[in-house]
Amino acid sequence: MKRQFLMISTVLLLLTKQSLASESYQSELTLADEVSWGHLNPLRGEKSPGAANLWGDRTADTETGMLVRFKKGFSSPPHIHNISYRGIVIDGLVHNDDPGAEKMWMPTGSYWTQPAGEVHVTAANAVTNLIYLEIDRGPYLVKPSKDQFDNGERPMNMHANNIVWLGNKDASYINQEGIEAAKLWKNKSITGSLIKVPIGFNLTLNAHAEEFKVVIISGKMEYSSKERPVSNLLVPGSYFSSSGDFDHHISAVDDLILYVRFNGNFLVSDRKF
Repeated sequence: MKRQFLMISTVLLLLTKQSLASESYQSELTLADEVSWGHLNPLRGEKSPGAANLWGDRTADTETGMLVRFKKGFSSPPHIHNISYRGIVIDGLVHNDDPGAEKMWMPTGSYWTQPAGEVHVTAANAVTNLIYLEIDRGPYLVKPSKDQFDNGERPMNMHANNIVWLGNKDASYINQEGIEAAKLWKNKSITGSLIKVPIGFNLTLNAHAEEFKVVIISGKMEYSSKERPVSNLLVPGSYFSSSGDFDHHISAVDDLILYVRFNGNFLVSDRKF
């Protein structure tokens, strides 16, 4: 009886593993209203901006992409971070610079970098203020100005009006007229770019990458894939990703700006119905 019981248990275990494998997903989808909010700087409690991980874990030693929201009139004390980060404005007006710098309010689609160890302040000046913040390693910590150090990097503030957009003749991953791209950064094999999609376009993002991540910066879009054939409405702050060869289908309800992070290749092409 024992041997029979063991054989039955083994078969059930194998069937369970096969079932779990068949239900595994090659892609991820996170809607903006599904994220779990906490404090960006827990030590400041309610005075801290809110933060929500889209991928990764900001409290661990890993790459992470997160949403950060600021209340109107927020202004941080001068401080530093233990790690460098990249930021993109999703909504509102954000300022990030040296403590004595004149305010330069960056609107939706603006991009900046903040080197580790450099003293700076961050402020927000709209009714609602939301950014996407990305780190290459963690944890993300806020430290006092007295701990400042020079890691050799230099900051950059790129107002949305100063971003240079390239068409399909100049951007290798665009195979559709009317779509534009702006390369923001490249680090070893990883690239970060903005993609601009006009209202009414129906496209497929053909991803051939071990890592392919997309965050909606502005505009609304309908999203579907072979794993999610029912269309989902994605608003700014939503996120989707895949690994390996995978097609993401999008329809622009508004003029769109997408942030795309990838380490292989992808192609933006016309979606065939």
